[in-house]
Amino acid sequence: MVNDQTTDWPDYQLLDFGGGRKLERFGSVAVDRPCPAAENEQPATRKWQADARFTGARVGDGKWKPPTTKVLSAGATVGVPLGGDRSFRFHLEFSPAGQVGLFPEQFANWRWIARQAARAGRPLRVLNLFAYTGGSTLAAAAASADVEVTHVDASKPSVALARQNSAASGLAEAKVRWIVEDALKYCRREVKRGSRYDAVVLDPPSYGHGPKGEEWRLARDLPVLMELIGELTARQPVFLLATCHTPGVGPAELSAYLSDGVFGSCSAPPTGSRLWLHASDGRKLESGVSVRWPR
Repeated sequence: MVNDQTTDWPDYQLLDFGGGRKLERFGSVAVDRPCPAAENEQPATRKWQADARFTGARVGDGKWKPPTTKVLSAGATVGVPLGGDRSFRFHLEFSPAGQVGLFPEQFANWRWIARQAARAGRPLRVLNLFAYTGGSTLAAAAASADVEVTHVDASKPSVALARQNSAASGLAEAKVRWIVEDALKYCRREVKRGSRYDAVVLDPPSYGHGPKGEEWRLARDLPVLMELIGELTARQPVFLLATCHTPGVGPAELSAYLSDGVFGSCSAPPTGSRLWLHASDGRKLESGVSVRWPR
């Protein structure tokens, strides 16, 4: 059985967390940044040694010190092993919002996507919504040359970085369509076209805006999007993965969204679970929720 914990990831390590922050290692770079989930935790050590620190108490409310150009060498990347000889790479990108260009808690899901795509043993069309910098896209593309991925994100800079990650991973020639678009608008258009996908991956935010100012609100819009995904997969997906970081949306709630929209309210709901980051001292940091189908 493949070990999907982040402790099995040489280029990443959760060094410590507590007091509303977390200390992580990406390759050789140590990063100290906000983490609301660690608000009520106590750090294992009092003094953290970091190469870069985001000064704010919340993501999006601060700045990096020292300036990131002094921390990262040009083109610095982090390798992500998928199992066997499959892998991909991320460019680190320290954003003004306190992000670094990847979400480490998705590591187990990236490996799961690669396994599902490889097991299918046939060409697959995979739709990745709210695709950010391409982790799920590259996991699917790296699994098989028969996989075609449509990568959709409302942020042009994020899609550009995803394409850089694809090139750094040796996947520049993979079958990937890069789309800068509002996810809901894109899916509505695809339904009208009669398009079909074999698998869907999505990581919707609590709130957001499309490239033309389209407003996204998870509580209002996720049921609509799940219904569209049901139509796009003819309610028979080869695999489906949904993750979420919205307070108040737990595994049961996310599973219900997926079940009602994609499979129908009378079906048995897929099983959801918590996403965790595993610290070097054995502690676990909750980092969102995930629902997979099949299990």
